Amino acid sequence: MNVLYLQQAGWPGTPEIILIVIVLLLLFGGKKIPELMRGLGKGIKEFKDGVNDLDKENSASKKESEEEKKKD
Repeated sequence: MNVLYLQQAGWPGTPEIILIVIVLLLLFGGKKIPELMRGLGKGIKEFKDGVNDLDKENSASKKESEEEKKKD
């Protein structure tokens, strides 16, 4: 992907990321950030697991409906 396109699309560049990190350090301090990131990581993992479960259920129900159509 073109870097210029990502910047135009509203993605933060290097200066913005540095500013965000500085603000986070000032707000939460160095000791609290790893704990926050751990919680964020767990939340993302649970979300991905939920999406995978939905995909499995969807493919299973699709397979069952295809088998029923073949029987008819």
